[in-house]
Amino acid sequence: MLYHHQIWGTLASVGIAIGMASGVQATEMSVDHSNSTTQFRTIEQPLGLKVAVTLGGLTLIGVELWWFLFNKSKGQQAESIQGIQELTITVDGGYNPATVVVKVGQLVRLNFLRRDPNSCLEKVLLPDFHIMRELPLNQVTAVEFTPEKPGRYPFTCGMNMFRGVVEVQG
Repeated sequence: MLYHHQIWGTLASVGIAIGMASGVQATEMSVDHSNSTTQFRTIEQPLGLKVAVTLGGLTLIGVELWWFLFNKSKGQQAESIQGIQELTITVDGGYNPATVVVKVGQLVRLNFLRRDPNSCLEKVLLPDFHIMRELPLNQVTAVEFTPEKPGRYPFTCGMNMFRGVVEVQG
């Protein structure tokens, strides 16, 4: 950990030194003040343009808040067939569905169908269940486990870039 701090400290020092050197160069440059004025001029914009820019900004803020805070996909309940909770998850630019809802104490079978050739999605990891499976392209790979207690258990791709959750309910 100390090694990381040394690296970041060195990078910060180099950045400060470069910033100071460029500041010195900027102050040493000669500036022709003969054509400059000492007052700022205001530029009037039409009221409609001001309102449009404000509304556009507020709309973008609203979309961002919705996307990151309120756009939580509901989990899909696994279907119970002969005592096995089963669900197919399509792997294509992520996991669909990304949240799987199952019951505690029953065998779960997640069928991963990989459609995306991205090398990141070649594996699926369920660390809480000590499971790692290769996902061949355009084939279904079954992953089975039995959750012993309620909770939220993540599953990820091999590079931890794409994520999903198994939500175990009591």
